[in-house]
Amino acid sequence: MQSVYLLIVLAPLLGAIVAGFFGGHIGRNWSHRVTIAGVGISAVLSLWVLYQFIWQDAPTFNGAVYTWLVSDGMQLEIGFLVDRLTALMMATVSFVSLMVHIYTIGYMADDEHNWPEGARTGRNSYQRFFSYISLFTFSMLMLVMSNNFLQLFFGWEAVGLMSYLLIGFWSVRESAIFANLKAFLVNRVGDFGFILGIAAVAMYFGTLDYAEVFAKAPELADAQLALFGGVSLMTFICVLLFIGAMGKSAQVPLHVWLPDSMEGPTPISALIHAATMVTAGIFMVARMSPLYELSATALSFVLLVGAITAFFMGLIGLVQNDIKRVVAYSTLSQLGYMTAALGASAYAAGIFHLMTHAFFKALLFLAAGSVIIAMHHDQDIRNMGGLRKYMPITWITALIGSLALIAFPGFSGFFSKDAIIEAVGDAQVFGSGIAWLLLTLGALVTALYSFRMYYLVFHGQPRMDAHTRSHLHETPWVVTLPLLALAVPSVAIGWLTVEPLLVSNWLGEAIYVLPEHDSLHHLAAHWHGQLAFITHGMMAPPFWLAMAGLVLATLVWLVLHKRNPAIDDQIQQKGGWVTRVLQDKYGFDDFNQKVFAGGGIRVGRFLWNGGDRTIIDGAVVNGSAHLVGQLAGVLRHLQTGYLYHYAIAMIIGLVALLTLFVTL
Repeated sequence: MQSVYLLIVLAPLLGAIVAGFFGGHIGRNWSHRVTIAGVGISAVLSLWVLYQFIWQDAPTFNGAVYTWLVSDGMQLEIGFLVDRLTALMMATVSFVSLMVHIYTIGYMADDEHNWPEGARTGRNSYQRFFSYISLFTFSMLMLVMSNNFLQLFFGWEAVGLMSYLLIGFWSVRESAIFANLKAFLVNRVGDFGFILGIAAVAMYFGTLDYAEVFAKAPELADAQLALFGGVSLMTFICVLLFIGAMGKSAQVPLHVWLPDSMEGPTPISALIHAATMVTAGIFMVARMSPLYELSATALSFVLLVGAITAFFMGLIGLVQNDIKRVVAYSTLSQLGYMTAALGASAYAAGIFHLMTHAFFKALLFLAAGSVIIAMHHDQDIRNMGGLRKYMPITWITALIGSLALIAFPGFSGFFSKDAIIEAVGDAQVFGSGIAWLLLTLGALVTALYSFRMYYLVFHGQPRMDAHTRSHLHETPWVVTLPLLALAVPSVAIGWLTVEPLLVSNWLGEAIYVLPEHDSLHHLAAHWHGQLAFITHGMMAPPFWLAMAGLVLATLVWLVLHKRNPAIDDQIQQKGGWVTRVLQDKYGFDDFNQKVFAGGGIRVGRFLWNGGDRTIIDGAVVNGSAHLVGQLAGVLRHLQTGYLYHYAIAMIIGLVALLTLFVTL
């Protein structure tokens, strides 16, 4: 099997190398063919591996591919851990990536129009983009298949690097460069905590291998650090690792990079925000469950951060007018649900929502991209309307994605989101009560922003200009085919996987939960099938709040909007300070710009003026030159040119030397 796992990882890498280094020679068509072939091979083999775990009960593979180096007895290796959790992630990542690759053919077909005429950066941009997204897929597969912290960190940083390149792909746009720098810097903050956590693991466990760390963890469960009056070692490590997850999976307050990443092309928005980069933190915490289960403090921290992100980031989506930013804030909110599930020790529910969300969120992003293509790259939902008549496939698939997102009964999102809210309600860790309330209220918010966008885009009277309206039509098959392919699991995957993942413990030993932390036991104990699960969910507050949000959105943005097209603006104006707070995104961006960015500039100016100009240039460089000049000005008076002056000086010197010798 090792050769199969190597091929899964290396096939996208090979495609990326060919398209990246030889794209100018092989042309556009062969560039997308070779990268799609590489990711396609990876997807097919990943699905085959998943099939082996589902139907053949395949054993877990844990082995080193090669040893990189040995330092002071610690082995640093490249290796694979392929268990049921890994197989599920591999299949999800590779399948969504394959759909994005196919979709990119249509979306980036006219990319030359995004570059100034004659711009060297625009040369072979189509081939370069395919190389980047294929390399992105390779990086994510290396991350999820790792069996040690070294390889995990490699994949972690590699997806961060690729996201930097892809967010700023249109490098002639100032906004894109600002966005990719922002993503890079914010993730460095999280990664600083992440690498400190890995360093702590290496220091106290003496190894970076998962299996060895997890086996030794119970021995160090009660270990204390002489820090801040005494801190649990396990809490210290888990919180540091989670800080890394906060950056990568965009949790408050390290969430600010993700909405701005919409400056990149839509395919990468789908790839980053659906099944790949932003889910890396969720996967990492689930993988580290044997450590997190030993720290109730860390679990509470994870739970509360996730719940706050889920509710408050969803609210911002209500005032966004850019179609991609609405979906982006939706991603922030759903990542909060997954994170809250991890904090409630419902790791299986978090991974379940990660999988279902990957399909319907990729579907929504690609549907938004289809709309953007038809609208000649206008992304403002206030300029849309009535697209249902012109784009029937995009319309129906966007409706499916929206219903899955709001957890409409029977759709995939219903099974996973309802399970998370119920698990958080049953959790025994500190903060579970307030977390349950925030997640429950989030169901109302999700329905409001989702169907506000849906109705303003696809229903009502067309609001675009006459030229755009005259050219409206459904997008090509390379765009609509991935939409249809993603729509199927957005509906069906929840029905098929809810029982094995949440009831039958299909993930098995890949997830570790202490009996006293098991928040999914009530669901398993009262399981009577999918229909009974749906019926039970329809009696719970989250369902009624979601339906209330759907009815309210229909009333405002479908019924009343037809009579008064300005009602959306009027509602926001009546919101007063609440609207301003949401439009300012709670002031996080302003705070970061003024305090961190502005503070950095001020510190730099102080060091430049005080250190560089005053001390280095003024005192050291110019000061030493001035001192030499003054000293020379004094000494030159001794050089008069008169012989008797020199004779007197010699006599005085001789007398001084004789006096010294006599006295000594």
